[in-house]
Amino acid sequence: MTPYPLLPLALLALCTACSEQATLRVEEGIGPNPRLPAPNRTLIPTVNIAPATGWPQGAKPVAAAGTQVVAFAEGLQHPRWLYVLPNGDVLVAESAAPVADKPAGLKNWVAGWFMEKAGSRVPSANRISLLRDINGDGVADLRSTFLQGLNSPFGMTLVGKDLYVANTDALLRFPYIKGATEISEPGTKVTDLPAGLNHHWTKNVIASRDGRKLYITVGSNSNVGENGMEVEEGRAAIWELDRASGNKRLFATGLRNPNGLAWEPQTGKLWTAVNERDELGSDLVPDYITSVKDGGFYGWPWSYFGQHVDERVQPPRPDRVAKALVPDYALGAHTACLGITFAKGSTLPNLQNGLFVGQHGSWNRRPHSGYKVIYVPFKAGKPNGQPVDVLTGFLDEQGNARGRPVDVKLDGKGALLVTDDVGNKVWRVSAAKK
Repeated sequence: MTPYPLLPLALLALCTACSEQATLRVEEGIGPNPRLPAPNRTLIPTVNIAPATGWPQGAKPVAAAGTQVVAFAEGLQHPRWLYVLPNGDVLVAESAAPVADKPAGLKNWVAGWFMEKAGSRVPSANRISLLRDINGDGVADLRSTFLQGLNSPFGMTLVGKDLYVANTDALLRFPYIKGATEISEPGTKVTDLPAGLNHHWTKNVIASRDGRKLYITVGSNSNVGENGMEVEEGRAAIWELDRASGNKRLFATGLRNPNGLAWEPQTGKLWTAVNERDELGSDLVPDYITSVKDGGFYGWPWSYFGQHVDERVQPPRPDRVAKALVPDYALGAHTACLGITFAKGSTLPNLQNGLFVGQHGSWNRRPHSGYKVIYVPFKAGKPNGQPVDVLTGFLDEQGNARGRPVDVKLDGKGALLVTDDVGNKVWRVSAAKK
């Protein structure tokens, strides 16, 4: 018998009746100086699930003016992360949270039920599939199981003939041969990664321009350290690993849940997208994108968006808060920004000098936020202006999620690929035919 069978329904009704809702427009929480109202803590945290329904037959997202969208691949199993190989083949990690790391307890059980309704609690395929567009029509003709038997894989990067895959608990290296449609050789463990309770299980990896270093994201084990800071050792951080020696060090810390990683083309700086904390109301705290400073501390858990103190975290650490850096650019509360990629090489009209961002969408904001792909214009290596919608329509008029965008990558022709882990598709956005 399922434990607490009626409890989620009762809590859902209670949460739905709760009066807490946003007083600011999403746009007011966007930019280098977002509005940050006073925290609005409630007895029952805000829950506003967009039930996952998938796409009706023939339906698709709405593409920006001058662009068009088609399904590059369909029928995938919870596609999350992308990597485009030099020959144009596309790798997609089909992955979800590891079953063994689903935490026990009433609160976590209820949270898991809500995530299941949102389409986030599904069995993990634990594989990476390869997609190839043979005839060049913008739709994958070949699909193969490239790697299997992984442990909630996420980030991927290729350096020479070494393909690195970030499992939830370790970074692995596999031998890669150009044009191969599968890898059967076992991977070599490069380093362990913090795992365990795994409140945030996704691990991403990117290589430096010269290939000497790898940078690996590790999210926190809690919302704001409520499980104790000893289990947060090495988490809420970006690690730097030296490929030659295998030595690693903390590159940046205080990043609650960093996901996307990308190199800014003009300055060469590393950028990341970060999911911020919950349970301070619908208007707090904005997720953000930021350049990452070597040795930088970004506040978590003691403060947010610079030195705004989170009084829930005890004991306070004014010494840490005083060192907290302000992120470069906020992207709205609870928008769940995940994948990022810079637009260098983009063939989408008027979208060539900025950053594409996949916004997975809120489950704890009223009204919903995110559920789209946006483009943040840049100038001289920094955000410059308001975001532009690239792909929308993931929510229907009843507030159901037909899809949820995750990662974004440019393919070999300058079109934008987007994973959709509710629609189980990879979308391809290209310039509209004239």
